[in-house]
Amino acid sequence: MRFHADLHVHSKYSRATSRDLDLERLAYWACRKGIAVVATGDFTHPAWAAELKQKLVPAAPGLFRLADDFEKEIAGLPAACRTPVRFMLSVEISTIYKKGERTRKIHHLIYAPDFATVDRISARLARIGNIASDGRPILGLDSRDLLEITLESSPDAYLVPAHIWTPWFAALGSQSGFDSIVECYGDLSDHIFAVETGLSSDPPMNWRLSMLDR
Repeated sequence: MRFHADLHVHSKYSRATSRDLDLERLAYWACRKGIAVVATGDFTHPAWAAELKQKLVPAAPGLFRLADDFEKEIAGLPAACRTPVRFMLSVEISTIYKKGERTRKIHHLIYAPDFATVDRISARLARIGNIASDGRPILGLDSRDLLEITLESSPDAYLVPAHIWTPWFAALGSQSGFDSIVECYGDLSDHIFAVETGLSSDPPMNWRLSMLDR
């Protein structure tokens, strides 16, 4: 089955985002745009996590839907746009740390299959830095160690390097990144099975780099 998904999203608790970024509006605009699966973003933020737990119910393994009471609040949708929308629990983490005599600034997307995994990841990261001030927290943590925390939280949790070519904040960024995914994630790099191209590249550009083939 083919469908459209938006897997990099933020909530109203991330800096420089709209105050209207709640689940009801995400669902509304997903329906209008024909998007079947939407990431929640920001699951480490305590207030947003509480809202997610209040408004979402399981729909399928790793996927959630709005609870009936909240789905009824979505008004103004044309009949042709009323299609099911599913949510994936996600967060973007910004890591800033020194490695190889350089300051590294890498962004990562983490996806969790359930709220128990969300709680485990959040508890681990809360011991490292402040996860309550921003929906996309900034942590002094090696990329490899963030991947390890993700893998230890659940066999079904995974990490995707975000917008990999963005110069200042990406795994392959020219100003603060690395020369390969392996260099960034070390001995755990085999667990990286996807990357986000972001706005700094398109698929044809990435196809030119054979180390991304897998």
